[in-house]
Amino acid sequence: MRTQSRRRPRATLAMAAAGTLLAPLLAGCWAGAGGAGSGGDSINVLMVNNPQMVELQKLTKANFTKETGIKVNFTVLPENDVRDKISQDFANQAGQYDVATLSNYEIPIYAKNDWLHELDSYVAKDKAFDQQDILKPMRQSLTADDGKLYGEPFYGESSFLMYRKDVFAEKGLTMPTHPTWAQVAKLAAEVDGAKPGMKGICLRGLPGWGEVMAPLTTVVNTFGGTWFDKDWKAELTSPAFEKATKFYVDLVRAHGESGAAQSGFAECLNNMTQGKVAMWYDATSAAGSLEASGSPVKGKLGYVPAPVEKTDSSGWLYTWAWGIQKASHNPDKAWRFVSWASSKQYEQLVGESGGSGGGWANVPAGKRASTYENPDYRKSAAAFQETTKEAIENARPSDPGVQTRPAPGIQFVGIPEFTDLGTRVSQEISAAIAGRQSVESALKKSQRLAEQISKEYQGR
Repeated sequence: MRTQSRRRPRATLAMAAAGTLLAPLLAGCWAGAGGAGSGGDSINVLMVNNPQMVELQKLTKANFTKETGIKVNFTVLPENDVRDKISQDFANQAGQYDVATLSNYEIPIYAKNDWLHELDSYVAKDKAFDQQDILKPMRQSLTADDGKLYGEPFYGESSFLMYRKDVFAEKGLTMPTHPTWAQVAKLAAEVDGAKPGMKGICLRGLPGWGEVMAPLTTVVNTFGGTWFDKDWKAELTSPAFEKATKFYVDLVRAHGESGAAQSGFAECLNNMTQGKVAMWYDATSAAGSLEASGSPVKGKLGYVPAPVEKTDSSGWLYTWAWGIQKASHNPDKAWRFVSWASSKQYEQLVGESGGSGGGWANVPAGKRASTYENPDYRKSAAAFQETTKEAIENARPSDPGVQTRPAPGIQFVGIPEFTDLGTRVSQEISAAIAGRQSVESALKKSQRLAEQISKEYQGR
């Protein structure tokens, strides 16, 4: 994250970095922008500017609008900006936007605040949508505590380990089918310098709860640690949390990419594509870019599940999903768009259209079981599709560690305050990666921050 939120009686804003979000604290909501909403035969959609969303925008008029007569007015913004704008409009129920891209972190929180339209009633009537085809972890992550569904995924992801098969072969090394982090650290040391300028592994170090804290929290989980115990006691200075963090920091400092403290998803993707690292632990969605036509490393990579220590799996779970604002002026038309954008038919359209990402390689996958049964997709994504599906299906957002958790989430804690807490902790961790302070010092400061959250939640 670039900036941080502060608690105010009626307002709070928290800027987000890539992979992060803006969320309200429980104390109140935002003062935000209003504006005229949609109406008639048009809807307004606010979404993030990633490549697959941009492709959706290109295909909408000639397909969805032509078939339904519903005009879609898109507002497409970078992630920091889009989360800010979504938070303002939805928190105030201004109704300017009917649909917005939300993640599985925001949707349960927004639903609890009564900012979203439930979708069960639409799913029940829209038999062609085939809700049961949506992968179970995705369905569960977009369902709120009241048992109702509030979002439909556009695409989904977990995390896994990517490695250079050719480099491992040249060094006579074998990647385990299900590696432990101890094995990964050993391998990172052995492939460090395998080629001129090549480091052993890329791990995010960039500040942001959705940057360095996403992969690090999965390491904490599998090492036996947790942000909070079941009674909301902060655990950032616990032996397990400290061991995991020290392991991560030491690994990236010893065998990680140059400039690790400023490296996020984008920088690691670039490093892997350019052959600057031999391994990378990150989002499964990265594989599509690495295996795209024209990629220098296409066909050279292997993919295995997220490394573990004390748990059977440790991959995270994330989705960009569609949420319909409770105050939407056109919820029925909004659902028609959502059902189209998340449908099997849309995936088929992208696959057959060629698309900017190369046809089937550009399909927004990770959400439907049928995608992984489609022979065209399986052929295009042969290197990684099965590992991706297994990672998503094995994700355990309600039980990601070795102990009971007070809130759901694998790479985050599913409470509104985590955007600020995670960001501030990430800044301390990043400083440790940069060598500006020790892990022990970083975690002592972080523990004090987490204890403030403990005081708010204990006894509720």
